[in-house]
Amino acid sequence: TGAFVLAAAGVLDGRRATTHWAHTDDLAARHPRIEVDPDILYVEDGNVLTSAGKAAGMDLCLHLVGADHGAAVAAELARRLLVPARRAGGQAQYVAAPTSADAADAFADLLAWAGARLDAPLTVPDLARRMNMSTRNLTRRFTATTGTTPLRWLHTQRIHRAQELLETTDDSVELIATRTGMGTATTLRRHFHNALGVPPDTYRRTFRSRA
Repeated sequence: TGAFVLAAAGVLDGRRATTHWAHTDDLAARHPRIEVDPDILYVEDGNVLTSAGKAAGMDLCLHLVGADHGAAVAAELARRLLVPARRAGGQAQYVAAPTSADAADAFADLLAWAGARLDAPLTVPDLARRMNMSTRNLTRRFTATTGTTPLRWLHTQRIHRAQELLETTDDSVELIATRTGMGTATTLRRHFHNALGVPPDTYRRTFRSRA
């Protein structure tokens, strides 16, 4: 993978990096000066970025678009490319079954409907009722189509909406928690930090300092 080229050139020495899980042991054995993380999608260490594979490379690209142009632009790009909304780099690697555009389209209305109601306390049973499916059937088909579970998708969309509101409004963290369905500022801060590694206030300051 490309990480091996960077490693051979010494670019990754003393840095964190990742590659596809099938090759992380080899990378670590060949280049012991690299801190290889075998479990995550991508790593941003200063100005050097590595990803876990082709799909994770797309996540990394969406991360860069989001950093430069905001969460809303990154989310729109993901929709146009028919790929899941950008996943945080720290999310565990997994292999999603390939799906067709027709399969993705089957859930397009549901995703749009839920995305417009993130301030509501939506649950997986709510999504199942919307699709006239059992919760179990929805979860199975949704996961096969999108590569993530309905619950994780809802959670990710709420984090992305919080990013967008932090970038584009002066709303308080308390109000953003309400507008994203997180309920309380404490809950938002915990989930936001777990997903992105920084609290909401720090994210807002960092984003605006780049603008």
